[in-house]
This record gives sequence, C-alpha cells and structure tokens, in this order.
Amino acid sequence: MREMLPVIGSSVFFDLIKSVLLLLILLIVRMIVVRSIRRNQTLTIEAKRRWIVTIRNSMVLGLFVGLVVIWAHELEAFAVSLVALAATVVLATKELILCWSGAALRVGGSVYGVGDRIQLGTFRGVVLDHDVFATKLLEIGPGLTSHLYTGRIVVFPNSLLFTNPLIKESPSQEYGLYLLSVPLMSSENWQAAEHALLEAAKAECAPFMDQMGRQMKLLEQRNLLEAPSPDPRITLQFPEPGRIHLVLRYPAPDRGRSRVEQAILRRYLAAVRH
Repeated sequence: MREMLPVIGSSVFFDLIKSVLLLLILLIVRMIVVRSIRRNQTLTIEAKRRWIVTIRNSMVLGLFVGLVVIWAHELEAFAVSLVALAATVVLATKELILCWSGAALRVGGSVYGVGDRIQLGTFRGVVLDHDVFATKLLEIGPGLTSHLYTGRIVVFPNSLLFTNPLIKESPSQEYGLYLLSVPLMSSENWQAAEHALLEAAKAECAPFMDQMGRQMKLLEQRNLLEAPSPDPRITLQFPEPGRIHLVLRYPAPDRGRSRVEQAILRRYLAAVRH
C-alpha cells in the first residue's frame, strides 16, 4: 500500500502539470488570435465581436475536452462513486444544467447569434454576447413595439429558452414586414384616417419596394411557400367598445424600420391635421 501512494501522487502531479500547460497554451493561442482579429481592417465591428465570442467559447470547450482526456484514468477509478454523486449534483445544480442545455439548444439549432435582434418573454434587444450560462442583450424599447436602444444591458439565463417562446426579429434578410397600430375613437372619420395612413406608408416605402419584391420572390423559391405581398395594407381591429385600431403592415429595411415607422407617422399626422 505504501508503494502505491507515491505512484498515485506522481500520477496526479503530472496530470496537474499537463492541465496547467493546456490552460497556458489555450490562453496564449486565444490572445494571439483575438489580437489578429482586432487588427484586421477588413472585418466589421459586428463580425469582429462575433469571431471573438466564437473563439472564446471554442477555447472553453477545448479546455473542457482536454481536461477530461488528461484526467480520464483518474476519473475511471472513481466511476462507481461518481454515479451516486452525479445524482446529488443533478438535483443541486438543476438550474445550471438547464442553462447548459439551453446553450446546447442555441448552438445545435442555430437559434440566434451575436448581432441578432431577439425577443424572449419580456426581454428584447440585440445579442451582444452569449456563453454556456447566459445571454447578454443591448435592450430595445421601451415596451415591445418601440425600436430605440435604451442603453441598458439585459442578461438572462439560457434556461429561459425552455420556458418562453423566442422571436427572432432580424430573420437574416435585408428587408422585412412590420406592424404599426394607430388608435382612433369610433366617432372619428376612420375612413379618412385609413386613407391618409395608407398613402403615407406607400410614399415612405416606395424607394425600396422593388428590392422588397425581389426578396419575397427569393423567399418563396427557397422555402416553397407563397410569400405575402410586400405592399402596405391596413386591417381594422376593435380592442374595446368605442375604439378602433388601424393596423398597418408595411415593408422596411431591417436596420432602418424605426426611421421608416417615424416617417410614416409624421406624414400621416401632417395629412389628417390639414
């Protein structure tokens, strides 16, 4: 027994050295690669941020796999005990496991990435960063219908992906269809308001209607579905007695829909007040 102790101690010592060396090598490689990415003038800021996040997460995965390989023979000796321990750990770290599972869902399903605009429950914004535990957003608001940056940073755990539907507001196309609701009293002349709102939308959306039409045709061919017409349309809703909502569906550039929305509203208000 005494002869085995030095052997076990020596084995653990060498495994520790290997682990430290692996960590140092990964840190050096990450530093070199990140520095080269930051100095690359051909990449956009968003592309640089996306590459840096990908490299960091890849290094963490590489470190985890390397440590498992290095310590595999040590872990094998405690395999039976680890089974009982694992059950206890699962119960104690349920939320962490859900976060890791959410990260696996995000990666496996390509749910979202850095730069995407998403809405998850009450959280809405542009993805700045993500890891195996949480996702960081630059908040957009106020509310779920505005398109302005609030300047606040929102961090939510990846476990929320299993309990809330996720909406991806930037569906990787240059243009999209969006909704704008204009409330009216039922006593107002809603026909004149509808005409003014539709004309305002047509005037503001005219410069990019051709590009929007071509994109809809490509979407139709790629997904084998009948794409909706990109022309501005209005539907009527009655949210409560005595009130009417004019719901405008209009096309706009994904990166400029706030500007288009405000231009439509300003043109509409100028028309109804004359």
